[in-house]
Amino acid sequence: MAVRAIRGATQLRADDAAEMDEAVQELLLAMLERNGIDAQALVSILFTSTKDLTCQFPAAAARGLDIADVPLMCAAELDIPGSMPRVVRVMAHADLDVPRAHVRHVYLRGTEVLRTDLPSA
Repeated sequence: MAVRAIRGATQLRADDAAEMDEAVQELLLAMLERNGIDAQALVSILFTSTKDLTCQFPAAAARGLDIADVPLMCAAELDIPGSMPRVVRVMAHADLDVPRAHVRHVYLRGTEVLRTDLPSA
């Protein structure tokens, strides 16, 4: 079994804690589902968010999924002029028994345009 990185992103409609909870949990659940794994396979998760999201840490939103034993870390996304606003990006590390090329990365709520090189759904 190898540790694989699963990438994802989502965009919030507003800088709101309830919206953060909903969007982050939706994203993480989709990442697990599309890769056929459960939360026990998670090794760690790194979150970044754009500077316009200050309502709460994305990791706090993730804790609503009962993953208290998974190390989580948040960081600020680079503030590049013209970049998409209100975005949370994720890199989850998980025990995943597939080749790296078969990992399913997940981009939701308009962030699909960030990675047009990846197959959809």
